[in-house]
Amino acid sequence: MFEKVSVIGLGYIGLPTAAVIASRGIEVVGVDVSENAVNTINQGKVHIVEPDLDMVVQAAVTLGKLRATLTPEAAQAFLIAVPTPFKEGKKPDLSYIHSSAKAIAPVLEKGNLVILESTSPVGATEQLASWLEELRPDLTFPQTAGEDADIQIAHCPERVLPGRVLEELVSNDRIIGGMTAKCSAKATELYKTFVRGECITTNSRTAEMAKLTENSFRDVNIAFANELSIICDKLKVNVWELIALANRHPRVNILSPGPGVGGHCIAVDPWFIVDSAPEEARMIRSAREINDGKPEYVLEQVKQAADQFKHPVIACLGLAFKADIDDLRESPALDITQKLSCSNVGKILAVEPNIKTLPQKLTDADVELVNLQQALEQANVLVILVDHKPFKALSSNDINTKVVVDTRGVFSRF
Repeated sequence: MFEKVSVIGLGYIGLPTAAVIASRGIEVVGVDVSENAVNTINQGKVHIVEPDLDMVVQAAVTLGKLRATLTPEAAQAFLIAVPTPFKEGKKPDLSYIHSSAKAIAPVLEKGNLVILESTSPVGATEQLASWLEELRPDLTFPQTAGEDADIQIAHCPERVLPGRVLEELVSNDRIIGGMTAKCSAKATELYKTFVRGECITTNSRTAEMAKLTENSFRDVNIAFANELSIICDKLKVNVWELIALANRHPRVNILSPGPGVGGHCIAVDPWFIVDSAPEEARMIRSAREINDGKPEYVLEQVKQAADQFKHPVIACLGLAFKADIDDLRESPALDITQKLSCSNVGKILAVEPNIKTLPQKLTDADVELVNLQQALEQANVLVILVDHKPFKALSSNDINTKVVVDTRGVFSRF
């Protein structure tokens, strides 16, 4: 029975996970490097946008089951949910995991469980274990002590959809990859305290590869859709109608094209596979290159639209990487808006209903954050980059005097 759990990293995955575990009556101590995040959570508030998360956090904090701190403290289990971006050359950056290992090592005790939830390249869990072993030579770890290790270590990748995180944390199946069978069993015991889905055990390397495979599969599918959208533009075919028709085949399921692919998973994870097997991962690499190249295609479309006006005012609708969230990580919409602001094509407005201030790089480029109504009044070019609900609610009368570049099929019905 787990009485106290520590979650390292209180972002889009860590905070909901901490709140859900706390809602089961387990004491949860969340750790983050951001003093603002820690203070906000301890007030029973949230610093990210996720439906219903504020209510769950407030209840957990009020009941004394959830609190946040800057420094780790002793617990029975540690869940690491920190970023794993890539660095120059698309190489995996494990520095946040390394920092987490250094942070928790002083408070580790015999019998503890350490779970890496961060999406990671194959072998990262073993690397985490090696770092911990170096930092705590007085304890034994699975890579050398096997089933008799003092510390149990496993990888359990998150597999939730932003906007539905609380629901999917509980309902989705979980893949649990322990470094030993005992590690898997211990981790499964923890996840069964809040997961209704099936907990499926494997080894850590397979668990790591499973998450990368899931996101790479989706990336390849989106690359097909994005390439199809470019072909359809050339052939004067409505790609949205085409995909809807093709998907009526019982064994076809084409995803939607867009301005590119963003977020902390799909835009990053396939590169981990490419880095591990550069000669073999040919299709995965090609898909990444297609999706990474789509923003440039959209930029050219916008420039052509702007050329129709003596004084173009371009409103970029959406900056997040997907609809109805505030997450800007690896967002193609943000990238396109920034590049437009540096290309001298006209005045650039940004509409993002889920944020209050623009990123500094847009502010420095004189991009103005406006609401949707202001954009409709001022702009002569609308660029639909994210299909937020307010944008999908627009009517044909709202846009009939505008030149529209629609990367999300929001106006394909008009």
